[in-house]
Amino acid sequence: MTNRPPISETDLHAYVDRKLTPELRGEVEAWLASRPDKAAEIANWQRQNEALSALFNGAAGETVPSRLDPHLIARSPAARRNFGWPQLAAAAVVTLALGGALGWAGRDFFKPAESYELIASAVTAHALFVKENRHAVEVAATDKDHLVSWLSNRVERPINPPDLTPDGFRLVGGRLLPGYGEEPNGPAAQLMYENAAKERLTVYITAALPDRRTEREFTTLDNLDAFYWANDKITCTVVGDLRDDQMKAVAKKVYQQLTWRPDGGSGERRGT
Repeated sequence: MTNRPPISETDLHAYVDRKLTPELRGEVEAWLASRPDKAAEIANWQRQNEALSALFNGAAGETVPSRLDPHLIARSPAARRNFGWPQLAAAAVVTLALGGALGWAGRDFFKPAESYELIASAVTAHALFVKENRHAVEVAATDKDHLVSWLSNRVERPINPPDLTPDGFRLVGGRLLPGYGEEPNGPAAQLMYENAAKERLTVYITAALPDRRTEREFTTLDNLDAFYWANDKITCTVVGDLRDDQMKAVAKKVYQQLTWRPDGGSGERRGT
C-alpha cells in the first residue's frame, strides 16, 4: 500500500461489485475499518445492490443508465438533505452567480429528478394513510370491481391489484391521489395491503412517464423502503417498512404481476 494512490470512489464501487483483486479488496476493507461512517455508507450500497438484484434479476442483463447506478443514490436528490450549512451556503452563492449568468434558461437544472419526486410522493402518501383505521382507503376491497374500474378509468391504465395472499397480505382497498411533483402528470392510484400482524404496504401507480422511459430504483426515504420502476405503460412504487427479505419478496411479486414476468413463467400482462 506504500506507493498506491489513496482509495477512490471507483475502488469503492468496484469493491461493492466484487470486482477487486483479493489484495486490493483487503486494502479497501482495512481502509473502511478505520472509517465507520464510510463503512456504513458502503454497507448501504451493498444493500441497495442486493435489493435491486432480488427484484429485477430477470433484467440483470440490461444496461442501466449511470444515473440509476445504486452506488450513486447517496448522491441523488435525497442526499441533499445531508448537506451541512457550509455546503448549503456555498451552493447558494454558486446558484446566485449562475442565476445571474444563465437566467431562466437554467431553471430545470436544479429541479429534483422526476423519479425522486414520484418516489417521495409515494412515500409521503404511505406514511399518511397507513396510520388510519376507518379512513385508510376510499374504496374497500369488498367492493373490488368498483375499485378496479374507478382507478383504471382515472389513471387511464388497467389497475389490477396484485394478489399477495400467498405472502400473507390481503388487499385493504385503494384511493385516488393527486399527481406527483411540481407539475403533476395525472392522478395516482394507491393500493393498500395488510398482513395478520397489521403491517401495511402500499403500491403507488401512475401512468407512464411523459417520455415513456424505462427505469428502476431502490431507495430508503424517511425510514421507509421504496422499490420503484417505470415502463412504457405505468410507473409503480412499492413502499413499506418490513424485514428486508419480506419486502424484497413482496415487491418482486408486485413487479411480476404488473409487468411481464421476468422469470419467463406463465405470467400475463397485468396493468401494462
